[in-house]
Amino acid sequence: MNQTRRLTIIAVMAAIAFILMVFAAFPLIPVVSFLKIDLSFIPIFIGALMLDLKSGYVILLIRTLLKLLLNNAGVNDMIGLPMNVIGFGVLLTVLYIFVKKGNWRQTTLGVGLGTLALTLSMLILNYFFAIPLYAKFANFDISATLGLQNYMVGAVLPFNLLEGLILSVLGLIVYSLMRKFITTTNQAMHS
Repeated sequence: MNQTRRLTIIAVMAAIAFILMVFAAFPLIPVVSFLKIDLSFIPIFIGALMLDLKSGYVILLIRTLLKLLLNNAGVNDMIGLPMNVIGFGVLLTVLYIFVKKGNWRQTTLGVGLGTLALTLSMLILNYFFAIPLYAKFANFDISATLGLQNYMVGAVLPFNLLEGLILSVLGLIVYSLMRKFITTTNQAMHS
């Protein structure tokens, strides 16, 4: 296993993920434009498939550190980034396990289960972590503004369902386009 090649792939994928996180983020639901999907999951997912799941986590963490160091949005990042890491980590884990099984039925199941796991984790984290912290540190009380139930059911739930599906499908499209390269790289890394 060529350690230099592994580290190079991790660094390149983390840099691409950081660029996508900063420059390719957009809202899915206009009413809650602060909930933005970013496409950084795609190079994280591809990097995991090229190397292994642990490397995918490393790419995710490096991308996050780059965001904190080079493009920090203060309180929003201090609250949002840990949630993003957990959500992307959950989606990555489930999707990786099912895609590695190698058939489309398992992959489809992985997309569905990964999306549900992402959504459930974000509902829990929003309720117990984000909503209270934004109210305390950013003077943004979502309960008073939109109503807790309206926000959770009308924004967090559909946003994360859409995010999980979009990121999974885009990741799989890129994977299918790069499959030969990924397989060759994976074989070279493990020979």
